[in-house]
Amino acid sequence: MAEKILLVEDEEKLARMVELELRYEGYEVEKAFDGRTGLERALSGEHDLILLDIMLPALSGMEVLRRLRRESQVPVIMLTARDTVVDKVSGLDSGADDYITKPFAIEELLARIRAALRKRPAAQEAPRLTCGPLVMDVERHEVTVKGTEVELTRREFDLLRCLLEHKEKVLTREALLDHVWGFDFAGETNAVDVYIRFLRSKIDEKFGVKIIHTVRGVGYVIREED
Repeated sequence: MAEKILLVEDEEKLARMVELELRYEGYEVEKAFDGRTGLERALSGEHDLILLDIMLPALSGMEVLRRLRRESQVPVIMLTARDTVVDKVSGLDSGADDYITKPFAIEELLARIRAALRKRPAAQEAPRLTCGPLVMDVERHEVTVKGTEVELTRREFDLLRCLLEHKEKVLTREALLDHVWGFDFAGETNAVDVYIRFLRSKIDEKFGVKIIHTVRGVGYVIREED
């Protein structure tokens, strides 16, 4: 099966040129022309490698990379005209596997892609997060309580996952906003309270359990029933 590459690049002529070269080399290619679409597709888990521009509309490449690294270690090669040492260090420290500046020779890009794909870690079983009767299968995007599947929206799932990953640790509303909505979220912190109510309705109240706890004046914590 051909390896699949996601190309996130807003210069459509360059994106088309790179796409043609990659397809000629036998790769499958999907394109996205802005950061938000690129992040959504990157989080799908369908790609073997991501080529990511830094200067993107809607969401910068650095922010895409930062959010992606919360959930995935898929290889990422940054493509950009910004070639200062500070920019390169910032990209690599944020989790990029490699960095190539424009204009670039397609032969060099292909060599870097091959090198990044060789370094991929062996596939590992996605974690199952648990708290009492609640089980989250991260890879399948499924949650069950007492063996019964719970239907959650993407935001509800992400919020529950964040709480489960920090089980027994109290998280403030601000920390949850940063983890789940992103630091550039322009809404109010009560968005967390609203989604906590949604989760409690679907889990605690429906199944007669008490897993999601409020710590007054601080935030929320997930732990097994007292």
